[in-house]
Order: sequence, then C-alpha cells, then structure tokens
Amino acid sequence: MAATARPAPRPLPLPLPRSPLLPRFTQYNSPDDPPRGLRGARRLTLSPSPARRRARSLHLRCRLSDSASDPDPLRVAFACGGAGGHVYAAIALADELHASLPSSASLFLGAPPPSLESDAAASAPYPFAPIPRCLPHAILDAALHLRRFRPHVLVATGGAPALPACLAALLFGVPFVIQDQDAGPAPATRLLAPLARRIFLGFNAPVRLLPKRKCAVYGNPVRMSIRKCRISKADAMASFFPRIGTVGEEGVEVLLVLGGTEGSPEINVALLNMYYEMLRERRNRYIIWQTGPEGFCEMESLVRSHRRLLLTPFLHELDKAYAAADVVVSRAGSMSCTEVLVTGKPSILVSYTVMELHFFSTYVLYVFYLL
Repeated sequence: MAATARPAPRPLPLPLPRSPLLPRFTQYNSPDDPPRGLRGARRLTLSPSPARRRARSLHLRCRLSDSASDPDPLRVAFACGGAGGHVYAAIALADELHASLPSSASLFLGAPPPSLESDAAASAPYPFAPIPRCLPHAILDAALHLRRFRPHVLVATGGAPALPACLAALLFGVPFVIQDQDAGPAPATRLLAPLARRIFLGFNAPVRLLPKRKCAVYGNPVRMSIRKCRISKADAMASFFPRIGTVGEEGVEVLLVLGGTEGSPEINVALLNMYYEMLRERRNRYIIWQTGPEGFCEMESLVRSHRRLLLTPFLHELDKAYAAADVVVSRAGSMSCTEVLVTGKPSILVSYTVMELHFFSTYVLYVFYLL
C-alpha cells in the first residue's frame, strides 16, 4: 500500500513592525485563512479590543492579510487636500503601509496642480490623480480614477477632495475609512460618518459626536522621516547653513518658525519686527523661517539678508529642521502640534485668529497636555 503524503504544516502568522501612532499590521502567509472584513483574499479587519474598551478608549485592531503568492496586491486610495495636516497624515499612512507591505500600491486623489497634495505626492513619490473642485465633476472624475485603480479600501484624511472621493467609492462599492486628526470632528467627517466603514481618530473627544461602534482612537499619524530621524544637530544645521562651515552644537541656538503650509501673516509680521535684534543679541543664534508661499515675496523684500537667517517659503526637509531646532514657534494645527510632541521640542503655539470648533478643541487639548 502506497503511503499517502501528509499535508505540509501551515506557517504561523509573522508579525510586522508596530508603529506607536498607527494601527497594528499582521501578515498572514495562508490565503485560505484570511481574517474577517472586506471581501476577497486580502481584507481589512477591525475588531474591538476588550482591554482597551475598559480603558475608556475605543480601540480596534487592524489587520492586513498578505500572501507572497497572491497575484492581487493590496491597493489603497487616499483622498486628501487643502491643509497640510490632511495631506501629510495621508503621506504618513502610505509610508507606513509600504514599509509593512512593500507589494502594496497607493493612489492619491486631490485637487489638480498646482496644489499641496499634488506636490507632496510627487515628492513622496506616489501616483496622483487630480479631481476638479466642482462637486459633480469631482465625483465623476473620482469614480473614473477608482474604476481604473480598483482599490480595496479608500482612506479619507480630510479636505475638500475627501467628500467627492468617498461618494464615488460608494457608487462602486469600495469601502472607505476616515482618519480625522482634530479634537472635534470636521463637517465632512460628520457628514460621511454614517457611511464609513471605520473612523480613526486622534482624540477621544470626537467619539461622543460620531457613531461609537465605528470609532477607533489611535492618535495622529506622523511621517516616518520625522519619527525616526537620527540626524545630529550639527549635520542638520550644515544642510541649512552650508556657508558657515562647522558650527558644532555647543552654545548654538536655533529658532524654527513655522506658519503652517500656507503661512501665517501674524507670525511673519511679529518676527519681522524682532528678528534683527534677536540675531544681533547673540552671535550663535540662528533662525529658520518658513513664511509660506503667499507671504514669501513680501517678506523677502522687507527682510535684510543675514548669514544666520534662512528665509524659505516651504520646508521640504522638515525632519532636519526639527533636528536642528532648539525652540519651535508654530501655528497650533493638529499635525504641527503632534509633530512637536513627537520630537519633544520646546514650542510656542500660536492659535488661529478665527478658528472653527475642531481647530479650537485641538488647540485647547494640546495646551492642557503640555501643561
């Protein structure tokens, strides 16, 4: 009698690296035992954790199944735009996804160039698909892009493009999740919350205003380049001030001024009246000043050229700027405050002149946290 071949043992699941600010990703080598969730071989599951429920924070476990022999890699579309907090939250999620699953594919949906989201996606680099600002045309174009890309899930991080992209996802049966960075839900989040598969939040406060069974509090995603920056202060300063040579780190003071991605006229005017005195007081004091694209030309015409002053409309290497800085002056945006907390830099946060509820709530919570 011929001996029957015994089936090969099924390999155990291999854990993937865990990010402290993002959901937990687990890899499954067996395609016949996928986790519950989305339809298909590759699925996104989110199951409540009882231990974290007892901690009064609604947390969910997120698993992405992956198989080396799977011919259909995971495809994720990101809808974001407008403010930098929306755009760079999506960039942070895409970076973490590709670090965990190198075979995955991403597509960014946003306003047509020139726009912040198109520039950020191109520099990442990730594929970018523009959608117009007119809502009916935006829904139609987003639907065409989703039909070509065929994503398994759409992630909306906020901004004007998120609404038409989510509505287009509903037309094709693509599940979408929301990532909201503010302490109070934005109007688009409230509108799309009943239709979303899950809602990931940066704070516990918005849970009471949204469907609780869909909410998951994980904190705000921060770009890997900022979280894992290992650049010394001297090397970071050399990249911004190459003409001064080696300055070392002893006694050097660096002030980093951030007005947000769009710039802050109030911060620009305040620093314009005091920057020269600040540089004249101490010879080892340096200023890295991000004016914003709109205010750069005006500030450049008014500011005197100085070897210890860097004036720029936008900082593309923000990780090096944080590494070089001793004190940060910044707008109190949700992602700016999160980055300040992650880097541990002393900061002066300037609130917006006219703030909506979700901006004001974020600012107040961060102030109480810092105190």
